[in-house]
Amino acid sequence: MMYAEVHHVERLSPDVVRVVLTGGSLDQFQASDATDAYINAKFLPIDSPLQVPFEKEDLEGLAAEHRPRPRRFTIRNWDVQQQMLSIDFVAHGDAGYAGSWAQRAQPGDRLQFDGPGGSYQPSPSVDWHLLVGDESALGAIGASLQALESRDRALVFAVVEERGCEVDLPNPGAVSIQWLYRKEAPGDEAWVANALAATQFPEGTFDVFVHGEAAEVGAVRRQLADARGVDVSSASISPYWRRRHTDEEWRKVKRHWMAAQS
Repeated sequence: MMYAEVHHVERLSPDVVRVVLTGGSLDQFQASDATDAYINAKFLPIDSPLQVPFEKEDLEGLAAEHRPRPRRFTIRNWDVQQQMLSIDFVAHGDAGYAGSWAQRAQPGDRLQFDGPGGSYQPSPSVDWHLLVGDESALGAIGASLQALESRDRALVFAVVEERGCEVDLPNPGAVSIQWLYRKEAPGDEAWVANALAATQFPEGTFDVFVHGEAAEVGAVRRQLADARGVDVSSASISPYWRRRHTDEEWRKVKRHWMAAQS
């Protein structure tokens, strides 16, 4: 496992916080070519006796309520020259371990993690790229757009809570970004899929990256398969979270939910 220290924190929107990490063991960090590269971060409960860095042996005999909570987070940017790792967190008050940690984070605070993992990057062999995601996926979408050349085309559907919650996304020149606002379609699980259905796609071949809330991702997946003829088995489509479920609850049922979509 690796660890790093908080260098600084930026508030990108009312719901998104960027934590920039440096130092620690980042000199051993091996970057991934994937634009959805992620770390497996280990968040300590506030009253845990553990301190970062800790070893696996330190977990022996430790009560369950004091053990680190693992969470995956996309790497927004890795600056190899400055040795700085940027992670964007969705932060809603004190709910959960990761978002609340990010909101409390101060320079010098430490975070331990494994990784990186990841599998998606924009294909150079297609004519354009389709990127769909909410706040939990905007880090990966931003990293994907950052990797494009100025001539590359992309169509982005970016979901946030309401107007004023947008974040800056790279636009190398041929990118169309459509912001979708959750409060304008309350309770409609198909609203993101409906936005895609109402959009004329560019001509040519395209690759697909769709991540976010489970029900919305499922509806987009069906729309792409049924109406657009997308081979969803070869696309990057996966839910990061599920409404009305805690992280722990979702982790327990996610595999079964994914199997039911096949």
